[in-house]
Amino acid sequence: MHSDQAFIRSRIQSIDMMRGLVMLIMLLDHVRERFFYHMQVLDPMDLDETSASLFFSRFAAHLCAPVFVFLTGLSAWLYANPVNGPARSARSFLLKRGLFLIALEVTIINFSWMGSYHTIWLQVIWAIGLSMVVLALVSQWPKAVLALLGFGIVFGHNLLTPVSFQPEEWGYSLWTILHDRNFLVSEGAVKIKASYPVLPWIGVIILGYLAGPLYSKTLSAEHRGRLLLQLGAGCLLLFIVLRGFNIYGETLDWQLYPDLVTSLMSILNLTKYPPSLNYLLVTLGLMFLLLFVLEKPQGNWTQILVNFGSAPMFFYILHLYVLLVLYRIVLAVCGPNQGEGFGMEHMGWIWLTTVLLAVALYLPTKWFSLYKKRSQQAWIRYL
Repeated sequence: MHSDQAFIRSRIQSIDMMRGLVMLIMLLDHVRERFFYHMQVLDPMDLDETSASLFFSRFAAHLCAPVFVFLTGLSAWLYANPVNGPARSARSFLLKRGLFLIALEVTIINFSWMGSYHTIWLQVIWAIGLSMVVLALVSQWPKAVLALLGFGIVFGHNLLTPVSFQPEEWGYSLWTILHDRNFLVSEGAVKIKASYPVLPWIGVIILGYLAGPLYSKTLSAEHRGRLLLQLGAGCLLLFIVLRGFNIYGETLDWQLYPDLVTSLMSILNLTKYPPSLNYLLVTLGLMFLLLFVLEKPQGNWTQILVNFGSAPMFFYILHLYVLLVLYRIVLAVCGPNQGEGFGMEHMGWIWLTTVLLAVALYLPTKWFSLYKKRSQQAWIRYL
């Protein structure tokens, strides 16, 4: 057994590496949204209009939101159950950080997307923030009740798909926030759209909180590894059964195509808004397997991922503004080539741009990660 301090470092390292990996995948997706926007993807994607390179790039990005939300819940449990010292309530921790994320979403982050405030998009940071607020309210409920709530939401919310409200009906705003992707305010100088229906993410953050004991100091690395493998395999096996036989958990059945690649694309063509059960099974299943692999990291890439993952909000805001400025420079220099905007010709350029930006953003992110660890200012840790 490792000492407590060594255990803490190992535990935080594996989780930070997981975050760092999905941050880089997220960078790829956001480069695509900036410079390949003329080839928009639907939800689920239109296989007749989506190339394999675009499809699998977008599918890789599906991993990001579930990992962020699940690890947010898990991190809240780690805060409430420190290795050294007595257990404490996570309520204040979750509430303050959740409200902070919501404030960031509607101000700094919204501006970074369009360079203006004509529409407030309530996206992933809003969903994480609101989920944290809900978890703050329920975190001290009995574990059995939390498990029933978390699993009930994740496995049952697909049954709610037929439910809808018209804008003039009572309940429309609440349902738009919880389940439907629509405008809360569609008229006026500033519109508001709920782009990330939050109900399934509340279920995911609760399950992440319940999974916190996986990283308890009383659990050996070997036992944790077996559990991570079992969870990953279990999620993927259930996905194969439900999706393979088109039983439940997705809005669109998959179809056989003349070629294997397109048939695979059809199977993996999953709904993100709101995230279907099959979407969550495959992404969380992959997350568990990756966490198992990252338990025993090797090579210099270990610290690189840790540095990206230990300052996630800083990297998130930084890369969005870098992309905003870079896009405007390219548009001014090269001029529009896709209607009124600029777009790269194929996904190869998107991948290359992502690699170059990851290299350019690494040192600033590493610097902030080290600064955050040394700083005594409480607000810095929110980033």
